[in-house]
Amino acid sequence: MTNKLKDLIEKYERQEYATGAGRAIHAQMQHVFYTDKGWVGNQDIINRVSAIPELMEFMGVLSKTEVPIAGTINGKFISRRIDRLYVNNDTKKVVVLDYKTDVDKKLFFEKYREQLKEYYELLKQIYNGFDIRCKILWLNDFTLENII
Repeated sequence: MTNKLKDLIEKYERQEYATGAGRAIHAQMQHVFYTDKGWVGNQDIINRVSAIPELMEFMGVLSKTEVPIAGTINGKFISRRIDRLYVNNDTKKVVVLDYKTDVDKKLFFEKYREQLKEYYELLKQIYNGFDIRCKILWLNDFTLENII
């Protein structure tokens, strides 16, 4: 086998591993919640999430996971799914939490920023007058980054 072919196969295998790992942690994140009876979900993730006080609002009863959203932006129909959405009608606050598994946070950052801008524009149409924020939770190191 040539080195070029071997390199291509190894690159493909790394990408497949990263994609599979990303899907697995996304699936686990869907089932992490804080209820009146305590935490529910994967204990390792609970330990990491509970160490970040700013994440607590995303884990309670006012948050939903895998929220479908669709609408039109500049004449173009957009359909997406938000990883976790926090809506508080009393305080008129909406926050998107988007999970990313990349180790190199800069590699696709502009693409991710555009994705969150779409969420923001669609949510403005639904939650007129609300304070809307969009954040990324980097799952490789559980850091939270404010985007919008």
